[in-house]
Amino acid sequence: MPVGRRAGPRDPGVGGRPAVTSGPTVDDENAAFWNELCGTSLARQVGVTGRSADDLRRFDDAYLHFYPYLDRYLPEDLTGERVLEVGLGYGTLGQVIAERGAQYTGVDVAAGPVAMMRHRMVLIGRSDCEARQASVLELPFDDAMFDRVVTVGCLHHTGDLRRAMTEVSRVLRPGGHALVMVYNKWSARRLLAGPALLLRRVIHRSGRAEAMRGLYDKDQSGAAAPHTEFVSRRALRALFDGWRDVRIDRRNLSFGRIAFLRRPALTVGLDRIAGLDLYAQAVR
Repeated sequence: MPVGRRAGPRDPGVGGRPAVTSGPTVDDENAAFWNELCGTSLARQVGVTGRSADDLRRFDDAYLHFYPYLDRYLPEDLTGERVLEVGLGYGTLGQVIAERGAQYTGVDVAAGPVAMMRHRMVLIGRSDCEARQASVLELPFDDAMFDRVVTVGCLHHTGDLRRAMTEVSRVLRPGGHALVMVYNKWSARRLLAGPALLLRRVIHRSGRAEAMRGLYDKDQSGAAAPHTEFVSRRALRALFDGWRDVRIDRRNLSFGRIAFLRRPALTVGLDRIAGLDLYAQAVR
């Protein structure tokens, strides 16, 4: 569920390979790929095929069962806070933010997630909230416009993580809060999958990078996300240089095909050591 514009220069401490600058932009590719809502596979697993209030409630219950810590990163009361969410997916977190009283704005590079978020806002009686297509690399907002920026599972897909963070910083007021989740470069999944993917590359001559991306995000056709950047904890902290109260957690231990409803019982505590995701909380 990324919001990006064009692949740009990559910092060696954050990425590892030079950005692709020819052909379709990362933004174009992301707009096409993520038009299928992030969470579509989960929706199918739990039998959600529509967009009624009951369907979305069933999806949200399953989603927050899978990520039981996610909404706890946000205050219970967001009344009056101007909150920007970057990367909308199926809309669960955006709805939580709006239901907690925030003046909510959501942006995504793809039309599908924007349409879903607008639909959700109507269902919960928050048509005053806004969702629009926009690039996190060039956000259409004034400086210091928001009290809080939330972006979960998005910035690592944009092609220019450093620039995305610069924009997050720009639109956040001094003293404002940010919650940023990116993929952990040193997760158990990456470390265990790496040798197998290298062997696959030798035998089948398939791209190791593409196969690794597919372990994390792929659409219903089996295609991998166009761009994914894996970030070390040190590199993520460096992106928050000049911020204060920076805290980074590891979360989410999964190896891809573990039975959905059993997952929390299998991963209690272990995600803090080798989780897939890095959650950064910081004050501007």
